[in-house]
Amino acid sequence: MNSTISTLALRHICRHYMQGGQRLDVLKGADLTIAPREVVALIGPSGSGKTTLLQIAGLLDLPNSGEIVLDGQKCHLADDELRTSLRRDYLGFVYQYHNLLPDFDALENVVLPQLIAGKSFHQASEKAAWLLNKLGLSKRLHHRPAALSGGEQQRVAIARALANTPKLLLADEPTGNLDPKTSVQVFQALLDIVKGTGLSALIATHNLDLAAQMDRQVQLKDGQLSDVLSPKKPVNRSFY
Repeated sequence: MNSTISTLALRHICRHYMQGGQRLDVLKGADLTIAPREVVALIGPSGSGKTTLLQIAGLLDLPNSGEIVLDGQKCHLADDELRTSLRRDYLGFVYQYHNLLPDFDALENVVLPQLIAGKSFHQASEKAAWLLNKLGLSKRLHHRPAALSGGEQQRVAIARALANTPKLLLADEPTGNLDPKTSVQVFQALLDIVKGTGLSALIATHNLDLAAQMDRQVQLKDGQLSDVLSPKKPVNRSFY
């Protein structure tokens, strides 16, 4: 695959919903391009449509109009089977709530998606242990979620999202459910491993200090995306 091809391109994405007989326009021609190895922060007011944009980028929802292009492949017209395959092989997801399987330990939670993708148990276990070690959980591999702190659970969720070596990581407020200190620690672990493995990422966050650590920030407002100031410059926090 040509390395000059963008990891993700969203072209004039429009998405509306019907509520009580009224049309609600959430995305109104949103455009976004993410380059290989680029980590982009997605910021914007609550209710601006960040989750909708991430769901469309992750092929979990379809736009009413516009194009979704992943690694040069147009996906907005793909059938369910192809979109499922692309999500499994190409994308990784981290949500605000970890959604770990409670009856499996940390290692097993990271092993399972790899088994589904066709890896052997030995390969999957080695990759899971490596990821969890990178995220500072080498001594917690065999603890179930109930025995882990909130920050540890979210680190397991990050490892799970990276287990199948996606090209693009999509994260929706991945530290939004954590206390400020833990939030910083978990985010730094996420950023370190994403940059260390050369992934592209689109990370929605309300924390502008964390957003400033990424390569670029885009703001979603009034249904459209726009680049914001360099992280080294003051950022307008008024909409928070």
